[in-house]
Amino acid sequence: MTVEKKVTISARISKVLADRIIAGEIAPGAPLRQDHIAEEFGASHVPVREAFKMLEAQGLAISAPRRGVRVAAFELSEVKEVAEMRAALEVLALRHAAPHLTSAILDAAQEASNAGERSRDVRSWEEANRNFHCLLLRPCGMPRLLATIDDLHAVSARFLFAGWRSEWELRSEHDHRGIIDALRKGQIDIAASILARHVQWIGREPSRQ
Repeated sequence: MTVEKKVTISARISKVLADRIIAGEIAPGAPLRQDHIAEEFGASHVPVREAFKMLEAQGLAISAPRRGVRVAAFELSEVKEVAEMRAALEVLALRHAAPHLTSAILDAAQEASNAGERSRDVRSWEEANRNFHCLLLRPCGMPRLLATIDDLHAVSARFLFAGWRSEWELRSEHDHRGIIDALRKGQIDIAASILARHVQWIGREPSRQ
């Protein structure tokens, strides 16, 4: 098996497991059994171990001696930490992206926000919300920064799904509109301020089980 193919298989396994963890299909603390996962994906143990490392890097799994790899648990303090990290890093990305944001990009971001407002469940809202942020931040041209933000979005999604699993309340996108309006007017500081406040709401949202 080539290195490239091994990485592709590892990434695919990691993506599937991450989606399950984020959606709550695999509970916090549940073991991730290497043999079972290798059998499910028709893979050897090597790409499975690499997939586990990817999940650990995202904060979705932890490994411990003699206990193997398990789904990471989380507490409110972690939710707040992730929210504050997102606020700082997304503002940094937005400031670098702002000079490259075209009317077409802003229109696409507005449509993503509109899609979020039409959502009737937490999963579709989260997808639309992540697309909104991605559209505005991608032009920053800083791949490592974007990769870190993407990992934080995955963790935020997990908190979100855990908190709203049994009851979804549609969120208004006033902040999204404020960010886009400010960017259209070239008011970068205002857009950054709204974004910083906006991404921290999940750190203040009480868990709903």
